[in-house]
Amino acid sequence: MKRLTVMLTGLFMSMHVFANTILTPVWTSPAELKNPESVIYDPITKLLYVSNVNGSPLDVDGNGFISQLSVDGKIQKLHWLDELNAPKGLALNGNNLYVSDINELVVIDIAEQRIIKRYPAEGAKFLNDVAVDKQGNVYVSDMMTDRIYRLADDKFIIWMEDPALEAPNGLLVEHNNLIVASWGHMTNGFETETPGHLKIIDLITHQMKSLGDQSPAGNLDGIEADGQGNYLVTDWLNGRLLKITPQGHSETLIEFNQGSADHTVMPEKDLVIVPMMMDNVITAFRINR
Repeated sequence: MKRLTVMLTGLFMSMHVFANTILTPVWTSPAELKNPESVIYDPITKLLYVSNVNGSPLDVDGNGFISQLSVDGKIQKLHWLDELNAPKGLALNGNNLYVSDINELVVIDIAEQRIIKRYPAEGAKFLNDVAVDKQGNVYVSDMMTDRIYRLADDKFIIWMEDPALEAPNGLLVEHNNLIVASWGHMTNGFETETPGHLKIIDLITHQMKSLGDQSPAGNLDGIEADGQGNYLVTDWLNGRLLKITPQGHSETLIEFNQGSADHTVMPEKDLVIVPMMMDNVITAFRINR
């Protein structure tokens, strides 16, 4: 194993080479973001959108906003859209940007740059990641209630509630399954005795199973497919980017500062882009296979 240590605009990272996957730092945005939690690429505008919590992730304070960045990390509009509290997960469906915001799902018309709908989530405490299936149904995790909500036919209701979700965070729709990145049951604040792992839920039958043998992987946040049959997953609490195989085996690709949040993968550019929530930047790496 080869190990390379780099310094990149104040972020100390240990870069590892595993299974022929090499990640090379490409750019880091200016440190003008405010607790960036999620980043997503819009192929229509060809721009990145970033959710900014800007304070406590639980406070209904009106401080949250969405930023617009170029694909090389330059901030186009820091406050592209305001009127949010603590926005986290992002998902796209056509021209609509879906944003989780504590206890509601917010729908933004990108072309018009305005909020067009707010869906309250009954009993929600900490809505987190968002994912959209092929039919346009929208799934949102709530890690503090062990729930997944679903927006379908203009109704936003609890789709699944189960302690076995173990504080669901990241979501990824893959074929007819919803892949869930669990944080792990929280015992003291956001700390856990046993970190989480990946789970698979059949979208039709709602049957859930663990990926692999339930071995703890980390306090998992974002999840994306790597295009090679594996998953790239962030560990927020320990500051890591992991590669997790379909058998559930995990290995660390990069070690960050704490706060690596809901990333995105751009296969067409071989880029992984990771929000660093505590450092107020997003940082990009090229995947060299």
